Amino acid sequence: MNGSGFWCERAWLPTGIAEGVLVRTDGAGRIASVSTVDTAPLGVRRLPGVVLPGFANAHSHAFHRALRGRTHGDGGTFWTWRHAMYALADRLDPDSYLTLARAAYAEMALAGVSCVGEFHYLHHAGEGRRYADPNAMGQALRQAAAEAGIRLTLLDTCYLAGGIGHELTGTQLRFGDGTAAAWAERVAALSDDATTRIGAAIHSVRAVPRQMLADVVAGAGRDRPLHVHVSEQPAENEACLAAYGRTPTELLHEAGALSPRTSAVHATHLTERDVELLGDTGTVACFCPTTEGDLADGIGPARDLADAGSPLSLGSDQHAVVDPLLEMRALEHGERLRSNHRGRFRPEELLAAATAHGHDSLGWTGDGRIAVGAHCDLVAVRTDTPRTAGALPDQVLLAASASDVDTVVVGGRVVAHQGRHETLGDVGRLLAEAIEGLWA
Repeated sequence: MNGSGFWCERAWLPTGIAEGVLVRTDGAGRIASVSTVDTAPLGVRRLPGVVLPGFANAHSHAFHRALRGRTHGDGGTFWTWRHAMYALADRLDPDSYLTLARAAYAEMALAGVSCVGEFHYLHHAGEGRRYADPNAMGQALRQAAAEAGIRLTLLDTCYLAGGIGHELTGTQLRFGDGTAAAWAERVAALSDDATTRIGAAIHSVRAVPRQMLADVVAGAGRDRPLHVHVSEQPAENEACLAAYGRTPTELLHEAGALSPRTSAVHATHLTERDVELLGDTGTVACFCPTTEGDLADGIGPARDLADAGSPLSLGSDQHAVVDPLLEMRALEHGERLRSNHRGRFRPEELLAAATAHGHDSLGWTGDGRIAVGAHCDLVAVRTDTPRTAGALPDQVLLAASASDVDTVVVGGRVVAHQGRHETLGDVGRLLAEAIEGLWA
């Protein structure tokens, strides 16, 4: 029963954790009121444990989910990992992409994700041929998110070069539109709806030539999210400095790309000047700790960026793990490893990175909060499991995992309960069928 509201044993409100919280919804799936009452009223669903706002997965490549468990055990580098990613991309078409993305997004729903930012660059058919609908692959992602019951920000990605000074070749031809103007024209055919926002992305300074960066920024529009991979690898910095005499961050600043609507994804290998530029412009820094660890990217200066003025968000990127609670903990642990000090981020800062900051960065401003006017997105985390038993409510983030998520509500509707998707059922089966079909 979804009812007209939810009673939370405990809920993490903007003011902190409160007990006996009643969240009433309106007819549009938003929060109409938040109050405290001792017991759940009739007709209202009871949520156990500590109820958190819905998580935002601010950086996703849905098709990478089919690489999990296939690229982690044989060494190599980020650059050799790309060969497996390209081989997978070659196997996808709109139908198989829908099947895979729907299962991947359903897995996110089980983990408490209410909104995903899809960094979408797999646009076209083999050799760059256009589908009858040039946005067929993007439309598959839109349908997948809707069927999984979560909101989507489609970050349609401009990808024009195979590296600085190099043309697209092979699988990369599927990513490109030829020019920034052609990319913008294709994206202009996409529009927002009740559960989808259209944003934009610069793949990286490797993939968009310097002379086209400002055109992509302009094509993205003033009011839409703009995301970009920044300094994930030292080799990217070295190539950018050799070609332009600037770091990637400096080059993006020159093009007018840095602003509060922009997210610098990874932001791993930064100079002090880079940190200053990102902070001064209010650019969001999106960290993907499990992916950055899996690909041996390094540990970025998260605390320095936050102190400089950059809000932090979190993403699962290649989906080696889909667990926002683990990503929060990994953000803190990375800082502990860098500094040899504990408690680098307060629990409420970690939660903001996984919720409010992520939603804001994806164009869902005001969501990711249990507050009047926000979408009613709730994640009930049990406090009586083998992992969470005995944990203080305000430290459950540092103990729990996605396995401890009991109930997930998106837009006032229950989408997952006790590890099962309410409409799609067994997500493990869906994932197995989608992935095994691609590698058969």
